[in-house]
Amino acid sequence: MCQKCQIGILVFCLISGGIALENGLARTPPMGWLAWERFRCNTDCKNDPENCISENLFRTMADIVISEGYAAAGYEYINVDDCWLEKERDRFGQLVPDRQRFPRGMKALADYVHSKGLKFGIYEDFGNYTCAGYPGVLGYLRTDAETFASWDVDYVKLDGCYAHPSEMDRGYPEFGFYLNQTGRAMMYSCSWPVYQIYAGMQPNFTSIIEHCNLWRNFDDIQDSWASVESIIDYYGNNQDVIVANAGPGHWNDPDMLIIGNFGLSYEQSKTQMAIWAILAAPLLMSVDLRSIRPEYKAILQNKKIIAVDQDPLGIQGRRIYKHKGIEIWSRPITPLYQNYFSYAIAFLNRRTDGTPSDVAVTLKELGLTSPTGYRVEDLYEDVDYGVLSSQTKIKVKVNPSGVVILRADVQNDFKRRIPYYTTQRTIYNPLSQVFRIRNNGF
Repeated sequence: MCQKCQIGILVFCLISGGIALENGLARTPPMGWLAWERFRCNTDCKNDPENCISENLFRTMADIVISEGYAAAGYEYINVDDCWLEKERDRFGQLVPDRQRFPRGMKALADYVHSKGLKFGIYEDFGNYTCAGYPGVLGYLRTDAETFASWDVDYVKLDGCYAHPSEMDRGYPEFGFYLNQTGRAMMYSCSWPVYQIYAGMQPNFTSIIEHCNLWRNFDDIQDSWASVESIIDYYGNNQDVIVANAGPGHWNDPDMLIIGNFGLSYEQSKTQMAIWAILAAPLLMSVDLRSIRPEYKAILQNKKIIAVDQDPLGIQGRRIYKHKGIEIWSRPITPLYQNYFSYAIAFLNRRTDGTPSDVAVTLKELGLTSPTGYRVEDLYEDVDYGVLSSQTKIKVKVNPSGVVILRADVQNDFKRRIPYYTTQRTIYNPLSQVFRIRNNGF
């Protein structure tokens, strides 16, 4: 087919909306390990060979994800971020991995990750350059999509440095179109909305949902509690716009898990994991798995909290209460009974006054109103409260900058639990009464 004909067909598809992402992926939020927050753009393999961005680092992390139980807990992607490239394309216009740090190439690295039963992700940028100054995809969208497919890539993160936000409404779907055209299913992570928000534009989330599996809305996470708090605030303050966009196949991404690094205390780490689960967030660890302490590893591998994050309904939770440093976040989950959801409830203490805070509230005040009651358990402390009625007042003690996360499974009677229903049983309307709660305190 002539080049003008191909361009004409693509333009028609873009205008008609006929290039929706059709990869069948991300039915629950993706889980894995990502290099960026912990290892950044360390390319000094001569002086720091153990920590530089190289094939050895990713092979090592893949080994640990398997041997230390992360894969068994659900983490499956090993994702390269920026700084893996040579500074120039080859004479055919192809991307070239850094020849010193990735001497066997990206196909060989993908093969190694796949040999472990894991999946392989890679990074690029919609602009002329990546954020760190390496070649971007602009002008090479089809070529680079085909290159990634030839390397057996499973996940593509497309950043937005050195690009015009006004061109992203066309460019991100176009690159997704070429990913689809390869015939290989590749998870597509977009930075499309955040760059438009920075530019004062209103993102077209209808199109973003149609073309991306996940996307960034807010600032990059840094290794600090202040950064985590800013993300929590952003998602709470903007939840009326954000929440409805999440669901199976398409997720809001508040950025990486920094649990086990340097900036969070033990309590703050528990908070990030719990709130990310309430947000139905991708769980992408960015930590040195070789040296992580056991208590932080236990947070990342908490299967009960991971089950909340991976709930098949795919409903993102909301902040339902905020007063004097105490917040309550709620997420509808399976199982369901009649018109009643089960819930995950997170009590968050934003205070720093040095003593735990008591929060007492009835299940009814939390919106849990089924007459058949709820079986309630604490997901960090493994405390089973038994089956409680909606009139029961429950009291939790929440540490400063800490969290208590409960799971409340609706019952079909007071003696036995019901089986989990499929996601087709209930259609969630975020403007319905699911999240109604009094705003005047408890």
